[in-house]
Amino acid sequence: MATSSTAARLSQLRDEGRPALVGYLPVGFPSVEASVEAVTAMVDAGVDVVELGVPYTDPVMDGPVIQQAAERALAAGARVADVFRVVEALRSHAPHVPVLVMSYWNPVLRHGVGMFARDLAAAGGAGLITPDLIPDEAAAWVAASDEHGLDRVFLVAPSSTTERLRLTANASRGFVYAASTMGVTGARSQVGAAAERLVADTREAGAEHVCVGLGVSDGEQAAQVGAFADGVIVGSALVRTLLDDAVPWVARLDTLQTVTADLAAGVARAHEES
Repeated sequence: MATSSTAARLSQLRDEGRPALVGYLPVGFPSVEASVEAVTAMVDAGVDVVELGVPYTDPVMDGPVIQQAAERALAAGARVADVFRVVEALRSHAPHVPVLVMSYWNPVLRHGVGMFARDLAAAGGAGLITPDLIPDEAAAWVAASDEHGLDRVFLVAPSSTTERLRLTANASRGFVYAASTMGVTGARSQVGAAAERLVADTREAGAEHVCVGLGVSDGEQAAQVGAFADGVIVGSALVRTLLDDAVPWVARLDTLQTVTADLAAGVARAHEES
């Protein structure tokens, strides 16, 4: 079995007494070069694992903030090949930070499953998060990820059956992504009540690491989720800091780092609240 750099990082942080902060930003927003600046700023402010989004024309599971950023990235000309450029740049900047790509399955198919795995591994990527691909239909990706030593992160939700949790836990490498609320992503005012139960059930089904996403927006919520999860995944709250073109780019980066630092402080104190 391939060694997972993501799992190793999560285990290291667990040994240090805290969960990971997993930060999401889309590639190519507002430009490819600017997205490199944004992701490196996010890492410098305290993100432990990076999730890079592939802009897609039909992001059915993403909330309005991420959809808006993806639309603007596509309009600016962002393509799948740019994802590998950003991965490589980030790995050069912070070699200790695992970089996972989040992509709907169609762009991977269009690129070619084997070629995508090859190119991602060559760029230094840790693996792929596939929100609309289930393990039952992932034979080509399982084979390609095994060949190139990549993590494969599948999703579970509160509606997942015990059998579905077991299948997903067995098929995943790196961690299992627990979608703590039903429906599309986006920052929420409260942590989903089903999140802790979902994490416990997924661990019972065999998952070594479970990270929770879909809704965390500030340090307090990060602390609440981090008290029972191996990682806290944040997307919309980070992307939102970069959306307003009326604000100078440097100021937006400063806000991104401020929000990231608050989230990092939340995960740092997570186990104090457990």
